[in-house]
Amino acid sequence: MDNYFTKQEKIRFKHVDYAGIVFYPRFLEMLNDLVEDWFEEALERPFSKIHETNGIPTVDLKVQFKKAARIGELLTKKLWVIRLGGASVTCGFRFEDEQGNTCLEGEVTLVNVGIAEDRNNIKAEPFNEDMKHKIRNYELQITN
Repeated sequence: MDNYFTKQEKIRFKHVDYAGIVFYPRFLEMLNDLVEDWFEEALERPFSKIHETNGIPTVDLKVQFKKAARIGELLTKKLWVIRLGGASVTCGFRFEDEQGNTCLEGEVTLVNVGIAEDRNNIKAEPFNEDMKHKIRNYELQITN
């Protein structure tokens, strides 16, 4: 079974700089879109509902840019679980071009937090067992 959460994204004019290649912050926006889609489509926890009472902030991010992506190209974005803690999840990600070449890869750590009504008190809150079960469906044993 393929344990990747996968989405495709076409590189558009809004993503590129004057040279026609993706401006690096746009890659991070694409990563955030991938995480948001994973939570909504695979974990059944859309951000529109999360932010009523909780949050899933990024607390650590490691990115290696390997190859430029150009306007008009179609990228395949993959995400998988590396580690699941009580209130945190570390995911690997990779964006590949149509030939399977890696454009960027890395790790992102997200923390499940509870937010007080006044929005001033934010603290880590463990994932419930149902959410842990859904997240574990994306665990991979990476050998490379």
